[in-house]
Amino acid sequence: MKATFFIVSLFIASSSFLCVPLAAQEDDLSDDWGSLARYRADNQSLGVPEPGEHRVVFYGNSITDVWAGYFDSMFPGKPYVGRGISGQTTPQMLVRFRQDVVALNPAVVVILAGTNDIAGNTGPSTLAMIEDNLISMVELAEANGISVVLSSVLPVYDYRWRPGLEPAGKIVELNAWLKEYASNRDVVYLDYHTVMADERQGLRSELSEDGVHPNEAGYRIMVPLVEVAIEEALRLR
Repeated sequence: MKATFFIVSLFIASSSFLCVPLAAQEDDLSDDWGSLARYRADNQSLGVPEPGEHRVVFYGNSITDVWAGYFDSMFPGKPYVGRGISGQTTPQMLVRFRQDVVALNPAVVVILAGTNDIAGNTGPSTLAMIEDNLISMVELAEANGISVVLSSVLPVYDYRWRPGLEPAGKIVELNAWLKEYASNRDVVYLDYHTVMADERQGLRSELSEDGVHPNEAGYRIMVPLVEVAIEEALRLR
């Protein structure tokens, strides 16, 4: 009897676990490593581009995420869509690339990524690992007829949330690879680093409050640079 009672109790407990309502399962975002839920509803409501519209997706991390809040004033009337997520690394961005870029049918994607990998946000990462993820994003975009702008990583002297990593030299090295890869691949390379770096290869103090994220003055320096890059990418289509 005791054995039978144990088996029945175990079955009931297991059944209760298996019968959790689907909505409750979907609401549990603790395992949403790529943050696919962040833009899912926005993507559905965005719809397809209008005929003749050259939609541009800005794709990245917190730098892109914050910038999107300035789009109306910095890019008035432009069909620019922000799809940045704070803290993300390139493997996370690769996970959501089809949903948050390809499915939106843009003419151009502006990719700005890599600094959080260097900061180790999702664990140790070599430059080769970052490069592989960026290559995969470029290949996915091109396979779907999307022109690519590869942005340099912005200068950083030190990460406040992870000090002592000495990222400045690694960023310079990654940007050199980005420039060479873009040239060999015939995609557009966008150099923010040169005009935003100080003598230590960090972000100029007047362009940032924390040495990593641009302030409004920093974004305003970036605006004409990205506009030129987007025009070039559209010509290459």
